[in-house]
Amino acid sequence: MDSGKTTKGAGGNKGVGKRKKSVTKSTKAGLKFPVGRIARYLKKGRYAKRIGSSAPVYLAAVLEYLAAEVLELAGNAALDNKKARINPRHVTVAVRIDKELE
Repeated sequence: MDSGKTTKGAGGNKGVGKRKKSVTKSTKAGLKFPVGRIARYLKKGRYAKRIGSSAPVYLAAVLEYLAAEVLELAGNAALDNKKARINPRHVTVAVRIDKELE
């Protein structure tokens, strides 16, 4: 009795075709930090009445850059102490030593 076709049920076109996977704003911008979440926090925080669409992308990029910079310096501090794991002390030392982050 099965003709191989999918039938339309009460839900409409269920089972017909595949839905395209959504692409996040972070992926479009080539970032790891969550652009959508940062946008939500900017709106929820009431920093301004209106938030531009590129503002959360820019902020996410800046935060990602700063995080990478601090982690690299902290990793170097950990290696100087012959440790394989970064701990909060390494982050503190790295930030205090660096002239730009000071």
